[in-house]
This record gives sequence, C-alpha cells and structure tokens, in this order.
Amino acid sequence: MHTSLVDCLLEYEVSNPTHFLFNIEAAFHDGHEVLEERLTITPSIKVRHFSDERSGNRFFRLDAPKGILSVNYHARINLHPPTVPDDLEEMPVTALPDEVMHYLMPSRYCESDSMGRIAQQLFGKLPPGISRVRAIEEWIYQSIEYKPGFTQATTTAQDVFVQRIGVCRDFAHLGITLCRALNIPARLVVGYVYFIEPPQDFHAVFEAWLGGRWVVFDATRSAPVDRLVRIGTGRDAKDVAFATIFGGMYMRRKETTVIEGDIPPLDMPDAAAEPVAAPVVVSEI
Repeated sequence: MHTSLVDCLLEYEVSNPTHFLFNIEAAFHDGHEVLEERLTITPSIKVRHFSDERSGNRFFRLDAPKGILSVNYHARINLHPPTVPDDLEEMPVTALPDEVMHYLMPSRYCESDSMGRIAQQLFGKLPPGISRVRAIEEWIYQSIEYKPGFTQATTTAQDVFVQRIGVCRDFAHLGITLCRALNIPARLVVGYVYFIEPPQDFHAVFEAWLGGRWVVFDATRSAPVDRLVRIGTGRDAKDVAFATIFGGMYMRRKETTVIEGDIPPLDMPDAAAEPVAAPVVVSEI
C-alpha cells in the first residue's frame, strides 16, 4: 500500500462567460481509498458534480464569469496496487466481455485499423500474452524519443510512429493502437503520480486486457505505475481531458504536486471551499 497527497491548481483568465468541464478528481476505482479530499473554487461559483458509472471518472461543471478563475483539488489517497502475474494470456475476441469490446475499435487518436500491418510485422510472430504487450512497451521506449513541445493536441498514434517523438500521451496512444491492431483491447489512463525528476504534471499510461483483467503499462518508464492516482480512463485522450472549455480563456497556471510517505491529515476546508461529493472547445491533457 502507498499513500499519496495530490494537489492540483488550475488558474484561468476568462475573457467572456465560459462553461468549464473538469476531470481532475481521483476516480472511483478499486485500487483507490480516498481518505480526504477538498475542492476549492475561486470566486465562489455553483458547481455540478457527476460521475461515469462504467469508467469511475468523476466530473464537475461550472459557468465562470469574466475574470480570474482558480480551481484547486487536494486529496490524500491510499493506493492498493494489484499483483500482476507473468503468465496472463490474451483472450480470443469471442470470449471478451461486452463492455470491453469497444476498446478494440479504432478511435480519434488511435488508428489501429491503419496500423494493422505494422503491428503484425513488429509483433505478430511473438507469443501472445503479457510478454507480447511488454515487448510493445519496450519497443516504444526504445524507439520513440520523449521530448515535450514537439507534438500537438491533434497528434495521433500514426503521427508519433512516423515522427518518432512525443510525450506520455503519445507513447500511450501508440501502445493502445498497436495492441488493438493485434486484437488486444487497450485504453488510456491518466492520473497523478510522483516523478523523481521535475516538473510534475498529469501522466498518461495505457492498459491492456489480459487474463480477464486490466493491466497497466508505461512506455515512458518515467514513473512507477503502481503509484498512479487514477483520474480518467477512456478510449483515448478525448475521453480523459482534464479540462474541456466552451468559451474564451487563457491558462495562467497549471501546477500538480504529488507527495508520498507519511502525510498529515488535510486542513479542514473553510466555508468558501466547495465540498467534493457552439463556442470554441478547448480540450487539454
């Protein structure tokens, strides 16, 4: 078991009344035990909370007036990472659960239908199972350069394969695409995690369906996946953007912090804190 204290601060300069949809709270997930959390919105604004029962993703929406909007999420969480056996097998498509099937399909950033031949050439002759997905993870780590600033919000897995450069979400999209092209269901996971080297930020990894369960892989090798505080799970980045914004704004600050170890309880929120319970669209991750 690991304990993590996470803090996320987002600050925007809103140029006209704007609607925000946020996905920054720890997800409802079997590997999480949320001990304490608080959400503080400045200025005080009515907030609407909801969650996705299938994914466990938690969302909140608000209408921000012109001016400065500050959103601060703070939580203390116990993580219970599962043990991953080395003999997990791939499941035939006919045996996949109904709710897993759509993670086989091509999606906005994961063009598995266009990369089938590439996946077969690289990994088609390897023994099926968790070792093959680990080979995909290793190939991405060795073949793709991690470098911020060289890809965009519209960059797809096929783009990353050609350019051989990207960031964590690009590495994850390529892993998902290669798995799906081999008939292995795969999906994107985004969360908070402690990085040995700064700067801290949201982190994206991928999961593959093996042996009747989801198993996490991180082709960047930059953080311990068993300590990831899951925020969002989806087909690709369009499902798990930390903020989707309808209107006009400028992001002034984005700061995430993760502390591990012996952590004191959170200070009790004050009265101003929010308890957690065809304009242009900007999605960020």
